[in-house]
Amino acid sequence: MKITILGCYAATPRTLTNPTSQVLEISNRIFLIDCAEGTQVQLRKNKIRFSQINHVFISHLHGDHFYGLVGLISTFMLLNRQTDLHIHGPKGIKEIILLQLKYSNSYTGYNLFFHELTSTESEIIFEDDKVIVRTIPLKHRIYTNGFLFEEKPKERKLNIEAVEKYSIDKCYYQNIKNGKDIILDNGKTISNKELTFDPLPPKKYAYCSDTMYNEEMVPLINEVDALYHEATFLETEKEKANKTMHSTALEAATIAKLAKAKQLILGHYSTRYENIEMFKTEAEEVFSNILLADDGKIIELE
Repeated sequence: MKITILGCYAATPRTLTNPTSQVLEISNRIFLIDCAEGTQVQLRKNKIRFSQINHVFISHLHGDHFYGLVGLISTFMLLNRQTDLHIHGPKGIKEIILLQLKYSNSYTGYNLFFHELTSTESEIIFEDDKVIVRTIPLKHRIYTNGFLFEEKPKERKLNIEAVEKYSIDKCYYQNIKNGKDIILDNGKTISNKELTFDPLPPKKYAYCSDTMYNEEMVPLINEVDALYHEATFLETEKEKANKTMHSTALEAATIAKLAKAKQLILGHYSTRYENIEMFKTEAEEVFSNILLADDGKIIELE
């Protein structure tokens, strides 16, 4: 699993920082999470192929999280994209994007599917044979969701020595990897555990931005491998955080601790702060395994 941070700063773009967007690579799938202004430029800089993006997840309809979407859609059109594109986001996103395309007389040569979200309960919004994606309801000034990306359990790994020991034909290998026992010609049953090794445990990644402190999300993100949680402010601006319904670094770390997350990734920093190390220092008061997101940073979860 790999996360590429395209942008992780709040509100206005600056010359050296970008608002929110990131790419998640999981089980050979590539998902774009949020799409602020400048996202397609950041995709180019980070050498991520546009053609690999088939699903875009938009957390909410504040500009610093989706104003780059119509530009990306238009660029896909100019590149003669043919593959379907799926947009998962709050109700209203379809109207906004189609209105922009209509008045610019722009029409895609590919199918554009909108999956609009309205539920305030967690729900499955994407699933295939390898990955499942659920919403994480968040508390912000407008309707907002985070997203939980989960790998499905992988098939078991063959113990070649054990398989060869019992002279098992290769035609049974897939059944063995799927967890089935094997009955030999003499009628003896060989347990699957003897023929295989455990696969790597499936990984989980939770993306939570934007939100105020919200313990209701904790059961949904319990024991995730990595939690990206917004930390717009420090505790010195806690009053402002409450007013704007954002979180402080300390609050983000508290959520990570309650959820027993293996790793916390901080982001969505207000550009009022000159040094993002201050966010890590504050968060480390309650949680130890912390990474600071930054534009262009690549985070690999082994």
